[in-house]
Amino acid sequence: MRTRIALLAVSLCAVTALPAQAATDAHIEGRLPSGATYLMDVPADWNGTVLLYSHGYRASGWPNPAENAPSSETRAELLADGYALIGSSYATTGWAVTDAVPDQLATLDLFTSRFGTARRTLAWGTSYGGLVTTTLAERHADRFDGSLSMCGLVQGGIANWNSTLDPVFALRTLLAPGADIPLTGFADQAAAQNAAQALTAKVTAAQQTPEGRARIALAAALHNIPGHNDPAQPEPAPTDWDAQQANQYAAVTGLLQLPAFSWRQEAEQRAGGNPSWNTGVDYTAMLRRSPLYKEVTELYKEAGASLRADLAALNRAPRISADPAAVRWMRDTSVLTGRLTDPQLNIHTTGDALIPVQAESAYRRATGPDRRLAQAYVDGPGHCTFTTGEMLAALHTLEHRLTTGHWDTSAGALNARARQEEPTTRPRYVTYRPTPYPRPYDLGHPGDGRHR
Repeated sequence: MRTRIALLAVSLCAVTALPAQAATDAHIEGRLPSGATYLMDVPADWNGTVLLYSHGYRASGWPNPAENAPSSETRAELLADGYALIGSSYATTGWAVTDAVPDQLATLDLFTSRFGTARRTLAWGTSYGGLVTTTLAERHADRFDGSLSMCGLVQGGIANWNSTLDPVFALRTLLAPGADIPLTGFADQAAAQNAAQALTAKVTAAQQTPEGRARIALAAALHNIPGHNDPAQPEPAPTDWDAQQANQYAAVTGLLQLPAFSWRQEAEQRAGGNPSWNTGVDYTAMLRRSPLYKEVTELYKEAGASLRADLAALNRAPRISADPAAVRWMRDTSVLTGRLTDPQLNIHTTGDALIPVQAESAYRRATGPDRRLAQAYVDGPGHCTFTTGEMLAALHTLEHRLTTGHWDTSAGALNARARQEEPTTRPRYVTYRPTPYPRPYDLGHPGDGRHR
């Protein structure tokens, strides 16, 4: 192994050498001027491709180390195959796209200054990192040859916060009509957490009655939360509405605990106000478009409750308006255009409750028929619950497209690549087409998010 490397750059770096069995030439850790940390692993037999990894959302107070791969297993496999792996922590936690994008580019600059220009540069990321990756691909296309978004927030920021507002609006309207529980405009984290606790208590009580369970299912349907959304859950039968609703209840309480209140407050603080709204939204029409419509109607029948009356209550309830300046900030920083210069592959699990698979429909709508975008789906519950083989198969599929000029994203081709990478694990790619996203919003169709 070569002697330890001291990286001379504008930032202070800590450099260590990995054990020989890791087969790496350099393991470099350092800090950018922004305060973000970065991590680089470069094999002795580097194949000329560098992968810039963007990690997912981290809330305030969470550990925020730099990452350069989605898992230790993928890191080991890719290093063994000669790939250089780099990534940063981002300077801040939370809705940090305005820090993440420059920090990722700065990390790539440092890599290039030390190791030279790569033969091929790919951006990839998971979850919120899928938004960062796609922002890099759209706005800094000259720096990349292609990109891979895995379970990504590719519906963009405004669509995300609108879609997060809809279920909590339904829960408050139907389960706590007389309670003064704010859903936006929180002064601080304490206010957001108090509101979350108040609404969670109402939802917990409602789960004890058939009518309450039907209403929770209605709220889940507005966010397209699937009835099997966690690998720890038994998979319900297709018409086992009660079991599906029980699984959705678990996801709804998770939505209340973090994204809908705590994470929203942090995003609102950055945006300078509330960037989402439900003025002009027809919840009857939205429910009818949901793939969960049948479940909701059956649960209302079982409960002897009136779905029509509840939808009427939702449609006449006082609405929430956005703050125009906050919408502009979110639009300028966190909304996608759909204009790709280089190929991008998106993969998503079908049973994702945090970023529902319909996010892929939103991005396909933004790009239109652009053949530079390909999308593929893994039949499994949970958020980002891909196997190592499934992720590596997606990466190699993107590389195949760059080499040949043609996509080969059939389920059979992806599964074959996944089996090559991980022979002992059954791959789960399937032919699948998600239903439309409830309220898409992109820079190509800015008026379609309904009225603000």
